[in-house]
Amino acid sequence: MQRGMTYITRAAAAAGALLTAAGLLTAGPAQAASRDGFSGNWLYLTVTKGDARSSDTRGTLLLCEPPQGHARASEACAELTAAGGAIDRIPAKQVFCPMIFAPVTVHARGRWDGRSVDFQETYTSACVMRARTGSVFALDG
Repeated sequence: MQRGMTYITRAAAAAGALLTAAGLLTAGPAQAASRDGFSGNWLYLTVTKGDARSSDTRGTLLLCEPPQGHARASEACAELTAAGGAIDRIPAKQVFCPMIFAPVTVHARGRWDGRSVDFQETYTSACVMRARTGSVFALDG
């Protein structure tokens, strides 16, 4: 259990560091002004292959006004808009996924329509992840 908590803490710290480096978050009293000054819908997305001990994590910043961030940003933004920014409300696609256990954990943190978003889920495979989240976590293109 401790190992999993350490991983989540490191992942959260890494995401925060990337957001800070991108100029999206600042320390102290300027933080509220920074978030208010950054208009539009945005999410910092990560995909981790394997279990919680894996270090195979990729991430990107998805901006939706205009769509940019990864190869399928336009599709991801359209799907999120249709779902009101709720990743778990994106309609699941009816696809056949092989029954191969290869876990994938996704995490999205950001702002959508002025509300905070913090979504995390582990899927049994990348195929199931794509079927459930559409283009949102399609960081490969």
